[in-house]
Amino acid sequence: QVQLVESGGGLVQAGDSLRLACAASGRTFSRYALAWFRQAPGKGRDFVAAISQNNAAYYSGSVQGRFSISRDNEKNTVYLQMRSLKPDDTAIYYCAAGTTATRRPDNYNTWGQGTLVTVSA
Repeated sequence: QVQLVESGGGLVQAGDSLRLACAASGRTFSRYALAWFRQAPGKGRDFVAAISQNNAAYYSGSVQGRFSISRDNEKNTVYLQMRSLKPDDTAIYYCAAGTTATRRPDNYNTWGQGTLVTVSA
């Protein structure tokens, strides 16, 4: 089973860009579907983006066209490139690994600790 560690969060202004990274341990990274979820203060955990083992990508409607998910199997890392950030994007961002790239959090059995993204107006 992989272990996941996110990085790249921080404080940015509306309209800025930010790239999150999630590094995985283990030698079976390429076998996993990977996803990013986020949790805003006082809210539930929401799907952001997912990428399958063969690089098919899926996005929530709220980030479609602004965020891009990618993976580098050589580096055991999944990325989330975020552009045109809005204050509503403020949340803790979690990466997750599972067997199938879906929007359902219960499909993923391994989670990182999260990284905070704060977007000021």
